Amino acid sequence: MRFDLTDMRLFLSVVECGSLTHGARAMHLALASVSERIAGMEEALGAPLLERNRRGVRPTAAGEALVRHARSILGQVEQMRGELRSYATGLKGRIRLLSNTAAMAAFLPPQLCRFLAAHPDLSIDLEERPSTEIVQALVDRRADLGVAAGVTDLRMLQTHLVASDQLVVLVGRSHRLAGQAQVRFADILAEPIVGMADSALETHLAERAARLGRQLDYRIQLRNTAQVASYVEAGIGISILSGALAGTIGRGVAVLTLSEAWAARQLYLCARDFSTLTPHAGLLARQLLEQVAGQHA
Repeated sequence: MRFDLTDMRLFLSVVECGSLTHGARAMHLALASVSERIAGMEEALGAPLLERNRRGVRPTAAGEALVRHARSILGQVEQMRGELRSYATGLKGRIRLLSNTAAMAAFLPPQLCRFLAAHPDLSIDLEERPSTEIVQALVDRRADLGVAAGVTDLRMLQTHLVASDQLVVLVGRSHRLAGQAQVRFADILAEPIVGMADSALETHLAERAARLGRQLDYRIQLRNTAQVASYVEAGIGISILSGALAGTIGRGVAVLTLSEAWAARQLYLCARDFSTLTPHAGLLARQLLEQVAGQHA
């Protein structure tokens, strides 16, 4: 059984269009040619890939498996082409790095600046993602490195501790808690919450609230810290977020430390396997870890 890249692109086109006719048109091929090619794939496999009906076609169980693998393979091919194209423009290597919001706010910027200054022939594709998405992307080999919070399940990855981050509570200046330096989690559970869209943090806080027999009342969840601050300032609710992020907010809000020990989060540099990193990703990993070691020396 041998399916080439054209076979896979053709099959995905047919499935995504929902019909042989539309799939053939999208691929600029004759309908007869498309039908013959898919029939050959089914013959080679020994099982049907498509179910035909009056509305068009849909994949069988075998077809769904082919869709999953074809998307993965074609995605890797595109990544390969993109990396090879970068050599033609003078770039000798590209590193795919994912980061959660807290690390993006404070830990990574100075480190990446120093790394890129020292290695002018390398570039970094940096994306901000929730920690749970970072883990899955690394497992699926869609990224080289990630920085994720320890409240996420990191057991499928190799990890190194690189930074700590304190959770804090943002309240408006007129809020009853505004004059306090710190606050207990139990004392804010009745408050409406303006959430930061961080699924790992949300899950962590939900678990902590459940232990107290309570749940958090999210009025809205936002991805932008400036928006979170403006909602808190307007009295819509309070917010629980990374201390690193709170340090970037220059608005009329009060910042209180969340007093529980568990509110001190750990940030980890993660990889599927550090020993199999590309040479340039390995360089970045070593610099980040050496920086941490130097701070504790």
